[in-house]
Amino acid sequence: MSTAAATDGGEVILKLEDVHTFYGRIEALKGISLEVREGEIVTLIGANGAGKSTTLRSISGLNQPRRGSIVFQGKNITRRSPHEIVELGISQSPEGRRLFPRMSVLENLEMGAFQRKNRGEIKEDIERVYSLFPRLAERKNQKGGTLSGGEQQMCAMGRALMARPKLLMLDEPSLGLAPIFVEKIFEIIGEINEQGTTVLLVEQNALMALDASRRGYVLETGRVVLTDDAKRLRENEQVRKTYLGVS
Repeated sequence: MSTAAATDGGEVILKLEDVHTFYGRIEALKGISLEVREGEIVTLIGANGAGKSTTLRSISGLNQPRRGSIVFQGKNITRRSPHEIVELGISQSPEGRRLFPRMSVLENLEMGAFQRKNRGEIKEDIERVYSLFPRLAERKNQKGGTLSGGEQQMCAMGRALMARPKLLMLDEPSLGLAPIFVEKIFEIIGEINEQGTTVLLVEQNALMALDASRRGYVLETGRVVLTDDAKRLRENEQVRKTYLGVS
């Protein structure tokens, strides 16, 4: 069941074509093709093991595909190293946050800018992160490992923003968070997007993800089985039954 999404809006900044990614002999992605346009929030939904996180890891260079191509802003990045991909303008907030637990909030944020040289711009971006996440400003000297789950997620997203990405990839930003934090995180994702950053989102909470997004892709066992604009996906009977818990 595959349907083409409407493709209006900005220029395509990310395009995956027939991407096959393996873990050893296990084929995790079996020919993924998708695109993200400038200014969009695009979401990937699917069950555990569908290939959502592997798609992000393939884009960021952590798991390079064996076949297919990944093009970002006209450059083929399929075989680029992760640090080169960050330099080109893609950063990722990983599943599980992965903060440096013994480093302060401020030091974790500075690690997101480790490839940048202009100290004045870095300072500006730290202030921008604090304006998006006032809780982090209050806890800037606190060790990352002592933060609550929601605060750690804010710090991980802030760290990813410190690379000044053109494309921000978020892997399960609401995982394990209390509902009040989930709502806040999605508000901030919308604000980041409004400030001009394109977002590619992987999220188990499919309803909130589709509410926040312009378009979506449904993955099953390493393949895209459905793509459409987010509103139509929310209304799709199969999506509602399988991913939104609506009978």
